Amino acid sequence: MTKFRVLGAAAILSTVLAGPAMARQVIAHPVHNGLSTYCATIEPGNPYSPVYDYEAWSGWRARGGWDSRGDDACARNPMFSGSTF
Repeated sequence: MTKFRVLGAAAILSTVLAGPAMARQVIAHPVHNGLSTYCATIEPGNPYSPVYDYEAWSGWRARGGWDSRGDDACARNPMFSGSTF
């Protein structure tokens, strides 16, 4: 009698736990957040991005200039890549 109880409990438990283990549908197209990597990583006045040109980005403060090319490009096109300066 106890064998039937154990087998019955195992069968019920396996059917209950198998429900949430079903596969989910795959999303075919990732969601865009609307910003390029360049526009998301530049600082105000610094046209260089640490992702695209780390040396120029880190040396920008030493030169002491203000250059709004990157700010203007990202304001016009949030998906700007930064490679056309």
